[in-house]
Amino acid sequence: MDIDAFVTAHRPVWDRLDHLVKNRSSLTGTEVDELVELYQRVATHLSMVRSSSKDPLLVGRLSALVARARSAVTGAHTPAWREVTRFFTVSFPVVAYRARWWWLAVTAAFLVVSWVMGAWVAANPDVQATIASPDEITQLVNEDFADYYSENPAASFAGRVWTNNAWVAAQMIMYAVLLGLPIPYALYANAENVAVSGGLMASRDKLDIFFGLILPHGLLELTAIFLAAAVGLRLGWTVIDPGPRRRIEALAEQGRAVMSVAMGLVVVLFVSGLIEAFVTPSGLPTWARVGIGVLAEVVFIAYVIVFGRRALRENETGDIERAPDVAPTA
Repeated sequence: MDIDAFVTAHRPVWDRLDHLVKNRSSLTGTEVDELVELYQRVATHLSMVRSSSKDPLLVGRLSALVARARSAVTGAHTPAWREVTRFFTVSFPVVAYRARWWWLAVTAAFLVVSWVMGAWVAANPDVQATIASPDEITQLVNEDFADYYSENPAASFAGRVWTNNAWVAAQMIMYAVLLGLPIPYALYANAENVAVSGGLMASRDKLDIFFGLILPHGLLELTAIFLAAAVGLRLGWTVIDPGPRRRIEALAEQGRAVMSVAMGLVVVLFVSGLIEAFVTPSGLPTWARVGIGVLAEVVFIAYVIVFGRRALRENETGDIERAPDVAPTA
């Protein structure tokens, strides 16, 4: 880029934008429209200069001008509390709700696979023998399975569970970069773990203990993992079928929206981690522990349906409120 020619060509635009910004309190409607248009142009000029020039003075001048113009165009910054409120009432629930059919499909597939595999393990001693010896299975079903939830201090156990589950959920979303192809395998591996444990417990008539320990936290935990897998698969499918939009635009919009799910699930999995650490191993009756898990699940599903459906009616996508400011350039 010939920086001198670039400055000569665009200086009138910069000077005009500077004039409009300085007199923003007395602009007419036409001048306000001009201010917005010139702001987008100069923001694009700044991007071009940053990528093609090492002139710090020019970059500094344009950066300051764009910052002042943005303040004039957008007004005061949105209060932090409003951004947090929007996240939990719009961004997160609407992305989850829009992925509801993927979410249901993932849930159904997981349950079918784990149930069939668990029944196969429970009914076949030969299969059980390939997993562990009879003494090891007896040790697992009588002591180890239940002791897992109480062998560590509750606070540290909650932190470890939260970190692990958040990482699993993040992986499901990151796999979208590979069109979501690794997600079915990751789900299968988790279904296999659940099925083996459940099958071994069932083979020793301990299925009541299995569900009594799994359901309090597992309902919410697995629902969160299924949601992460669903949005990851949906994002991967966007690459294949972007719809009426350009592929890069659809992917950018969907990708930014999916990040809402990644952040929202951190909170959901924190709640499930607390339940797993403090409720699952507690001395409460089984019906009370399972009831707490069911209540947490119902509240979460209702939250997604109520807020997600409302946001969808308002044509929200979960994308950021203000997309990056750009103007066409040649």
